Amino acid sequence: MEIGVYTFAELAPSVSPAQRLRNLVEEMELADQVGLDVFGVGEHHRPDFAVSAPAVALAAGAERTSRIRLTSAVSVLSSDDPVRVFQQFATLDLLSGGRAEIMAGRGSFVESFPLFGYDLDDYDTLFAEHLDLLLALRDGERVTWSGAHRPALDDAGVYPRPLQDPLPVWIAVGGTPQSVVRAGVLGLPLAVAIIGGAPERFAPLVDLYRDAARQAGRDPAALPVGINSHGFVAPTSQDAADRYFPAYAAMMTRIGRERGWPAMTRAQFDALREPRGALVVGSPQEVTEKILLQQEIFGHQRFLAQLSVGDLAHRDGLRAIELLGAEVAPAVREEVARRTGAPA
Repeated sequence: MEIGVYTFAELAPSVSPAQRLRNLVEEMELADQVGLDVFGVGEHHRPDFAVSAPAVALAAGAERTSRIRLTSAVSVLSSDDPVRVFQQFATLDLLSGGRAEIMAGRGSFVESFPLFGYDLDDYDTLFAEHLDLLLALRDGERVTWSGAHRPALDDAGVYPRPLQDPLPVWIAVGGTPQSVVRAGVLGLPLAVAIIGGAPERFAPLVDLYRDAARQAGRDPAALPVGINSHGFVAPTSQDAADRYFPAYAAMMTRIGRERGWPAMTRAQFDALREPRGALVVGSPQEVTEKILLQQEIFGHQRFLAQLSVGDLAHRDGLRAIELLGAEVAPAVREEVARRTGAPA
């Protein structure tokens, strides 16, 4: 079982973009030191986030880490050029000694579409076409390809080539069955974002993914599944709740104003922290138990926690990374190994 963290590098009023990026590299370095498996960095094109180019941020972290896997979380592939995405992450793979991954998604915000000249009416077809090209680029250094939204390639060489063959590409979904089926048919690992509701609600999506893979002639057991959730760890349950709630509630309320959601209340937050709620927030024991409960539901191989949200203090984020790596991850790995008979 792989345990890791991901972040969108949100900005607080008191933290400049330059400082937030320095903090981000420090988070990557600590996650590597405490034995976490994966560090993900998301992509946004808004004033409240510091990272619009995940590969650049991850490359900075590559020079301060030695073993942790470095992934986008996600690359908004619908509005990006697949050639550049492949080249950037191939470069990251070379710099990191073969630790790069791409987590491709359609994106939860839409600012990137007009920014790069794309029509939101083509939201899904852009993703399907760009993913097709990205996989073709990964399969060989010379590519002949044509589509509706990008100039064709005629026996074009694309460089550099990554160390890993193939460069890992995950599909990240928030609940769209079509995306889940696409990942299964293509035989790509699936990352499911659970940011609201009971985890059991997402079990049919994972079943659909495995069924689609099976019907496409693939072995579902060979295809990893990851769960991405908001999470936070502190020495005690009360401390975790009290430190995480203000930043989490402010973030959800801010985004909610844009989408017509009501403001986040402490009662809602506490309900989400219940064993079958979406938030993985608590003491090391509580977080361990919640990850293991989800593992019973999904049988997944990876869990990533979004620890740093809103204006959460940097020191609190670092402490959460430390506890996740030193206490939660070993306990989860040991129990999953016991259940499955696999090495811890």
